[in-house]
Amino acid sequence: MKNLLDMHTHTVASGHAYSTIQEMAAAAGACGLEFLGITEHAPKMPGTCQEIYFNNLKVVPRYLSGVRLLLGSELNLIADGSVDLPESILEVMDINIASMHWPFMPHISEEETTKAVIAAMENPYVNIIGHPDDGRYPLDYERVVKAAKETHTLLEVNNNSLNPAGFRPNARENDRKMLELCKLYEVPVILDSDAHFSAAVGQLPYALPLIEEVGFPEHLIANAHPELLWQCLRHKKNRSGFLKNVLDTNEG
Repeated sequence: MKNLLDMHTHTVASGHAYSTIQEMAAAAGACGLEFLGITEHAPKMPGTCQEIYFNNLKVVPRYLSGVRLLLGSELNLIADGSVDLPESILEVMDINIASMHWPFMPHISEEETTKAVIAAMENPYVNIIGHPDDGRYPLDYERVVKAAKETHTLLEVNNNSLNPAGFRPNARENDRKMLELCKLYEVPVILDSDAHFSAAVGQLPYALPLIEEVGFPEHLIANAHPELLWQCLRHKKNRSGFLKNVLDTNEG
């Protein structure tokens, strides 16, 4: 599978990552990506950037090292389904990922967690659910997959989650369950590196073998078919000037 995009990465601005935007873009260009998402952690994450950072992204060039940049956020999903950036910022981001992180999402029941994730997918500015495989937050994957289809939200297969040295329990088993359901209901997914250092950009050494093992169809993988990402974005309300240009350029 030719990997054309990586939508979930972090720079030094997130506080616990180690490369600059320029370094991340250079790494993306070197490994043949066409699109790179820089999605810094939203303000509730300790040590990350504040709202002023997201408001000033207009100063960042959107074409570096032969790669088009989509700039946005990795939002902290709260137990009631809300997120930690206001609509005024979300609407001008190119892309927004909503993810469950401790302690913003406590250890609650499967029913409560599922409702929170579906509420996030119903948010017109949330485009991707990040690492929905985290076993600390049990999900009814059939309901989540069906909601993803209804809301035009991409579900992520997170390479970091599958790293044997990772900290998200049962990620492999949960990803398998989610992928089998996505295959059944024809729901597209996106594979992301969740890179916190430039060398990891576009690298999927754990996610790709799982995709192959499950026999997941390539036509449902946004990395190989970016039009799946554009289709999802068209159904949401993010409309930065740059994103509008990308969508217009990739019409249909």
